[in-house]
Amino acid sequence: MKHRRLGKSALYVSDICMGTMTFGTQTDEKEAFRILDASLDAGINFFDTAENYPVPPDIKYGGLTEEIVGRWMKTRDRDAIILATKVCGPSHGWIKGSQRAGMTALDRHNIRRAVEASLDRLQTDYIDLYQTHWPDHGTAYDETMDTLDELVREGLVRIVGCSNEDAWGLMKSIETSNRLGAVRYQTIQNNFSLNNRRFEDALAKVCREEGVSLIPYSPIGGGVLSGKYQGGATPDGARFSSYIKLGGRQATMAKRFVNEKSLASTERFMKIAAEAGISVVTLATAWSKQHDFVASTIVGASKFDQLADIFAAIDLELSPEVMKACDAVTKEIMYPMG
Repeated sequence: MKHRRLGKSALYVSDICMGTMTFGTQTDEKEAFRILDASLDAGINFFDTAENYPVPPDIKYGGLTEEIVGRWMKTRDRDAIILATKVCGPSHGWIKGSQRAGMTALDRHNIRRAVEASLDRLQTDYIDLYQTHWPDHGTAYDETMDTLDELVREGLVRIVGCSNEDAWGLMKSIETSNRLGAVRYQTIQNNFSLNNRRFEDALAKVCREEGVSLIPYSPIGGGVLSGKYQGGATPDGARFSSYIKLGGRQATMAKRFVNEKSLASTERFMKIAAEAGISVVTLATAWSKQHDFVASTIVGASKFDQLADIFAAIDLELSPEVMKACDAVTKEIMYPMG
């Protein structure tokens, strides 16, 4: 297992991170423990969660994932685990947070209440990487970054990062941190996969120039790159099968991930994987890791038996020929997810 530095921080993490967003709803606690145990045993030391999990966000279940992760960590050596979690962004836009009666934001009040509650649920006295889950462009970055700086100085948090941020927001945060002499975002957690390469348009350059690490989520395109939605299939228990039935925001998200272009590109990637003698899940995971601006790729599993194809990417480096074949698909079918 390779390890890489998060930004310019002192933290080195495995280049695969295990995400936990299904724990508590799709995945019960017993199965979650099996997945976490197997991940640690495979050499993964980096685990990501959020106060807003499990998904889809629901005030009835908000925080349940952190509780499960916290109970699991009590069975392990805390010093051996690099733990990441997140504070909800504002609830007056695209997403409504599952915490604080859905009145979340990135002001001092909300960040303080969020970190205290997460520490309690996780049964730990510090968080290694604390991230803003989505941006709050309407709240002054001065207040957000100053509050995060306080958490680091108090020892509650080691480093901070952002998620679902755009190039303007990342640069704005860095400028604010430099001006205030406050902590800066060392990481950005955004969607990045063979089916969604928009990060390379502008954010990759910001990461390279400013020393910020991408920790991409959804490298398998929300499960689409596994091939399970091919031919119009809607398998039982699959996230987007459920989202389509839920309607509203969830159905809109499902259509972004599962559409004519994304299924067409997935078909081509499946052929490339078959020619390389690996599964398409292994291909997508290995491809995600193989970028200079990526520190660790966040994978996820709702079932234990999904781990084998993910773990097959641990020491795999794709050949230049395979990388070029993937690039050719991108040029042929641009921006499958819009």
